Amino acid sequence: MRWKNLGEHTVYENKWLTVNLADVELPDGRHLDHFLLRQRPVALCAAVNDQNEVLLLWRHRFIPDTWGWELPAGVVDASETLEEAAAREMLEETGWRPGRLTPLITVEPSNGLSDAQHHVYLADGAEYVGEPEDYFESEKREWISLSRIPEMIAAGEIRSANAVAALLVLHNRLLP
Repeated sequence: MRWKNLGEHTVYENKWLTVNLADVELPDGRHLDHFLLRQRPVALCAAVNDQNEVLLLWRHRFIPDTWGWELPAGVVDASETLEEAAAREMLEETGWRPGRLTPLITVEPSNGLSDAQHHVYLADGAEYVGEPEDYFESEKREWISLSRIPEMIAAGEIRSANAVAALLVLHNRLLP
């Protein structure tokens, strides 16, 4: 059953997101007003080293007031590609320059509310170049074994939907 967006108008906008109100026609012909978020794409980087460890950030998220391990991530600037944004975010947030990047997975973290797409790139290792420029993004950065990922997710240590999805794909792909 397909819902039809018959049009929408902006009710709020800033550099991060746009809130629109859509006139939606349901399959039975009824209409409803539906708020939606239009957002810029996000790029993430998952660097994995020769020991099958992934570089993660330990950070606090003030909105839900939770701590957790995450992948370096950020909004893609208009002047850069998804891959460039993933590499930039890795360097800015960790101080590590990623190796060769390949697309890993694209997720829609809240597709009932938002058109956001989060593009995760796999980095073949990384080279430490110094302290992170965006040191305030995380309390610490650590290489963590992919073998620990399922138990960390189950324990609530990895909560971010984009990180959970990407790390489970990596775990299943790289570990026997």
